[in-house]
Amino acid sequence: MKYIVGFVCAGVLFLCSCVSDRAKDVKPEMPVAAKPASGVYITNEGNFTWGNASVSYYNFSDQLVTEDAFKAANNRQLGDVCQSMSIINGKAYIVVNNSFKIEVVTPDSLKSVGVISGLSSPRYILAVNETKAYVTDYKRNAVYVVDLSTNHVIKEIPCRGWTEELVMAGNKVFITNVRKQYLYVINPVSDIIEDSIKIGMNAYSVKTDKDNKVWVLAGRNGSVAATLHRINPVNNVIEQTLSFNASDNPSSLKINGTKDTLYYLNKGVCQLPISETSLHAITLIPQGNMLFYGLGIDPASGVIFVSDAIDYVQPGIVYRYQPNGTLLNSFKVGTTPGDFCFY
Repeated sequence: MKYIVGFVCAGVLFLCSCVSDRAKDVKPEMPVAAKPASGVYITNEGNFTWGNASVSYYNFSDQLVTEDAFKAANNRQLGDVCQSMSIINGKAYIVVNNSFKIEVVTPDSLKSVGVISGLSSPRYILAVNETKAYVTDYKRNAVYVVDLSTNHVIKEIPCRGWTEELVMAGNKVFITNVRKQYLYVINPVSDIIEDSIKIGMNAYSVKTDKDNKVWVLAGRNGSVAATLHRINPVNNVIEQTLSFNASDNPSSLKINGTKDTLYYLNKGVCQLPISETSLHAITLIPQGNMLFYGLGIDPASGVIFVSDAIDYVQPGIVYRYQPNGTLLNSFKVGTTPGDFCFY
């Protein structure tokens, strides 16, 4: 459920009749260098209230796809709207937004080993130490504090608005808030918001680079152009702000494994070295007639994964590209593929 407007997908059913079968465009595999990760999980949101969320798995060694790995491992549906997935302390945490839960599973098989329940509308999870994690939420006006040893919510940190992606840098946690103009800074020891940084509305994505600087993308807000900020986590000062054109609507900020190059979606896959002082991003992979929705960068190989949601109803397609933008192959996954978790 990347943006709440995309969730009631019945409204786009009419598109099914006019969208070509892109499965015919699936390309044969081209060889790439071996990588330490065994594969990548693709979180498929499904359709809001349809209960058809799933997790697909792409195996790097044989290029085989398991289209609903969670159901295969547990003999039950995952739930409604698969938002994100993270690997923490040897376990995988699958955030299922509209089922109000996080499934805790073994990362190799997705076999269930626990559930974090009682959540309002969870979005992302981040471990802040060995036994504690923060969970952001769309509806709760708070950030959950979760005990990873018991899978229970132990407290809440009040934070009005829709909290989204979060990162840890400089012994602080930086949390985006879609409906507020601020990036919030939390002390992970005291669990208290200690500062807020004005960055603009519609901030969904945040990443850290090789210098431990925090990059946050604030999307377009009506007539207000989108912006990309670099923040020093030591003093919480914005060091650089890059403004997009008024017609741009960037999303899905990512960074490569060496943490020196940013990527994001904006009518294609765009690439921006962190050393740039002006917004001269390269459109590495044009979108064309596809509907690019999710983006992932293999941290080991730099291979680019981008998903095509097609019409938000039929199974999506994932395309793999070399770091230079050369197409490797593509494969079908579940409905509305939104994000990637490399393992």
